[in-house]
Amino acid sequence: MQAAPLQYDFFNEENGPKWRGLLVSSLEKVLNQVHPNLVSQQEALQYIEELILLLLSMLCQAQPRTVQDVEERVQRSFPHPIDKWAIADAQAAIEKRKRRNPLALPVDKIHPLLKEVLGYKIDHQVSVYMVAVLEYISADILKLAGNYVRNIRHYEISQQDITVAMCADKVLMDMFHQDEEDISGFPLMDEEPSANEEQSYYELVRSFMSDGRQFLRTLNLLIKVFREPFTSSPMLFSLHDVDSIFSRILDVHEVTVKLLGLIEDTVEMTDEGSPHPLVGSCFEDLAESICEGFKEAVQYVLPRLLLTPVYHCLHLFEILKQLEEKSEEEEDKECLKQAITALLNLQSSMERTCSRSLAKRRLSESACRFYSHQMKGKHLAIKKMNEIQKNIDGWEGKDIGQCCNEFIMEGTLTRVGAKHERHIFLFDGLMICCKSNHGPPRLPGAGSTAEYRLKEKFFMRKVQINDKDDKEGEYRHAFEIILKDGNSVVFAAKSAEEKNGWMAALISLQYRSTLERMLDSAMMQEEKEEQMRLPAAEVYRFAKPDSEENVVFEENVQSKSGIPIVKAGTVLKLIERLTFHMYADPNFVRTFLTTYRSFCKPQDLLNLLMERFEIPEPRLSDLDPMDGGEQPLSAELKRFRKEFVQPVQLRVLNVCRHWVEHHFYDFERDAYLLRRLEEFIASVRGKAMRKWVESITKIIQRKKQVQVSMQSHSITFQSSPPPIEWHTCKPGNTEQFDLMTLHPIEIGRQLTLLESDFYRCMVETENLEERVAVVSRIIEILQVFQELNNFNGVLEVVSAMNSSPVYRLDHTFEQIPSRQRKILEEAHELSEDHYKKYLAKLRSINPPCVPFFGIYLTNILKTEEGNPDFLRRHGKDLINFSKRRKVAEITGEIQQYQNQPYCLRVESDIRRFFENLNPMEDLSEKDFADHLFNKSLEIEPRNARSLPRFMKKYTCPLKSPGIRPTSARPGTMRHPTPLQNEPRKISYSRIPDSEAEGGVVSAPNSPRTPLTPPPASTTSSSTDVGSVFDSPQGPRSPVHSSNVTVYVSDVCNGLCDLCNTVCVIVEKLIHHI
Repeated sequence: MQAAPLQYDFFNEENGPKWRGLLVSSLEKVLNQVHPNLVSQQEALQYIEELILLLLSMLCQAQPRTVQDVEERVQRSFPHPIDKWAIADAQAAIEKRKRRNPLALPVDKIHPLLKEVLGYKIDHQVSVYMVAVLEYISADILKLAGNYVRNIRHYEISQQDITVAMCADKVLMDMFHQDEEDISGFPLMDEEPSANEEQSYYELVRSFMSDGRQFLRTLNLLIKVFREPFTSSPMLFSLHDVDSIFSRILDVHEVTVKLLGLIEDTVEMTDEGSPHPLVGSCFEDLAESICEGFKEAVQYVLPRLLLTPVYHCLHLFEILKQLEEKSEEEEDKECLKQAITALLNLQSSMERTCSRSLAKRRLSESACRFYSHQMKGKHLAIKKMNEIQKNIDGWEGKDIGQCCNEFIMEGTLTRVGAKHERHIFLFDGLMICCKSNHGPPRLPGAGSTAEYRLKEKFFMRKVQINDKDDKEGEYRHAFEIILKDGNSVVFAAKSAEEKNGWMAALISLQYRSTLERMLDSAMMQEEKEEQMRLPAAEVYRFAKPDSEENVVFEENVQSKSGIPIVKAGTVLKLIERLTFHMYADPNFVRTFLTTYRSFCKPQDLLNLLMERFEIPEPRLSDLDPMDGGEQPLSAELKRFRKEFVQPVQLRVLNVCRHWVEHHFYDFERDAYLLRRLEEFIASVRGKAMRKWVESITKIIQRKKQVQVSMQSHSITFQSSPPPIEWHTCKPGNTEQFDLMTLHPIEIGRQLTLLESDFYRCMVETENLEERVAVVSRIIEILQVFQELNNFNGVLEVVSAMNSSPVYRLDHTFEQIPSRQRKILEEAHELSEDHYKKYLAKLRSINPPCVPFFGIYLTNILKTEEGNPDFLRRHGKDLINFSKRRKVAEITGEIQQYQNQPYCLRVESDIRRFFENLNPMEDLSEKDFADHLFNKSLEIEPRNARSLPRFMKKYTCPLKSPGIRPTSARPGTMRHPTPLQNEPRKISYSRIPDSEAEGGVVSAPNSPRTPLTPPPASTTSSSTDVGSVFDSPQGPRSPVHSSNVTVYVSDVCNGLCDLCNTVCVIVEKLIHHI
């Protein structure tokens, strides 16, 4: 990608912030499309973002104004054949206009920025085309890195994984690293066992399975990439020609699939008590049943690939002998012996034939393989490379192991022109040319034991291999290495056979990534054309196809991961999507488990999950064609088990794990439900399921212990809670407790802790001076609320101050200091403009905090009353899951602020004082409101120039102690650490393994996993902190209601009672002053 540098720098201080992070979330969607079961580290996505921006910079070098300009730039700059595939994807994106198949990368954000990059405005279609090209390359990188990660049995892509995978791919290296001599990316895997170590029986089985999968991919390459052009051109190649070249390669493929499937099934179903899988019967049963560059690839690579089944078969004979030696079970040893005996004639015949015409090579040798085993034998590869490097005088630059992954071959070639012999070492990344070091040392005492002296080296990604005909020059058996600068070097071999060996290795390295992409494209197309067979809907209800009668998705809306969002559906379809085989949707799982009780009972949910888990195999007719391009029967079943059965069953277990972890109260209420779940979990078999079964079992046991021990959840804090603040009233003198005698800091603290009985202070005074002091004290308490992030308290005080009986007390507010009036005005501004300032402040503070519940109550009420429970589609009622999702989002937002309590002490006397207050006494709400307004008129009559005089009622001083703690704390009174532990009806804290709570259910550890209401503990004291989920009527069963679910109404009732009580107390307080 060499070009004149753009004046626009994507990464400088001015432009970098505009682009940094712009593509990261979109790249996550691309990863989900190519590898749904993998995740990526943020650093890896940021690295790909940098690569994509480099690519965008290259595309902008040509100053494009039309789609044709971009296409020409791609054709000139991208290696073949990736240029054709990128252009095809870009053209498809323009035709589809982003509607049915939208691009994952954000075109709408990139388009306006391109005007700044180019200096002029371009058509939106050109931006779409450029972004589609970028998305294709990003998908290619992520697919390549994902394949590498899966090969090493990891589940997360790191930046190092991307670097390593790209180093092995010539096409991508040509695009991004043309000007770099090498790139470090192959780490030394210290944890990998050395290949010299003796392998156990189980390790032999795993090694054979790994080789089998790689061999199967080689067969697919032979059949789908090389054989396909022959069979699709009957005018050029007859059936006899195809059979002569490829022989019975289809039979080899079928047998390989069958054998690999048998071994994988045996390993999977091995009894957990068995030390290793017994695979001998698999062999016994099988023995008894017994483009550009394409021309060069066909000429040199195809013959080598066609020999792969022969070498693999010989390798299989060796594996059988090793397994027999290592087997510890007599029955298994006998099965292996019988298999060896049955295959003995075939082995002798093959060895006799191969000894005459083929070199004796092991399958593990690099020269015998097309694919590199990057992780297998890494120690040996590094050791070999180090030995070679030590044996070369004059080596400069990075070590061979830092830019190469495997040693391919070595030998002697003649350099045409100079007519010197050169000893060549060929690696997957380097070709090193050396001269034999036979002469004496040049300097006295500078003797060297190295056998070779370095003459030149070529980076394989920077050269092209060109075949030379014998009649083109004076040397026969020659080939040419063409460098990027146009210079070339010609080497000649001693024989045609030797030349074929070198050309096969060189052409394989040059076109391996291209052929891999061709294979991936062919297999992907085949998967699209050959839909996976599922059981009939009559025997498996979850196999019923999607239609508007059973499921509806949100239009033009997708989650960040690209997963479609369910709007409505039948119960069966909701369960199907809950455990969908193609992708996992954690948000859907959380929302479903939070809200399912509104349309389904817990017993019914467990029945459906068990039914979903038991998947019958599709009934495949004996008349199904076995050839003509269709997959063999065993391959179809293998694909069905791997791509459908296993993902569905794992996701059923995942739902069960979330259910018992975050919603165990369902099982506390129903012992029979818990017993059935335990029986179901105990019946699950298979090694892939074992860790899930163990995890669920441990969670259940932990929850049971919590239930029995009745222990409360303990919290450890970074510092001790602040001491209790006292004013004129001292500890124990509860008769003197009121607003003016208690310290405002402690009133704010205790009311924040009390929460459900907020601000129940009531005084009886009519004196103006005292009334001004009380209002000032209330504003000071409001300040304490602000310091504690108690927004609920702040806005409830504001609401009471703005009520008609209080707001009209002009004479009282005139006496309030201007600084306090300004504090009250600023607090009032939080509720203006639909609580815009409050929401901004809520997002900016650190917990703990008490948010204002009124917003959530309004949103819940609007959601419940404004959305139907069912959507009518084609005469059928579908569960309106969109409504449940909205409610779950609101309750989840409430819950995220409940995870961290306050680091404050509970003062029991003050708390009891607030709890026992009864501001309304026996009056009705209307009578109480009338009483407050009449009292307001009495103390400040309408249009009065002077106020009536009333006697003072306080004997204590009216001067406030202020809102600074009396303890020796510097400057501020903020409390950044959580509250001291106290009895709670429900906890929303994290769930460590050792957690125990008395008779209650622990809640999810994520703010996005809201809960439905658990039952209150029967042992809770009257001083328990009330939860927003607590109902005044006690625990209620969350069953379906026609308009709302009971648990939502419990939330609304509890929060409404709280807010009304607070406002009433404050209003009465002011009106009685």
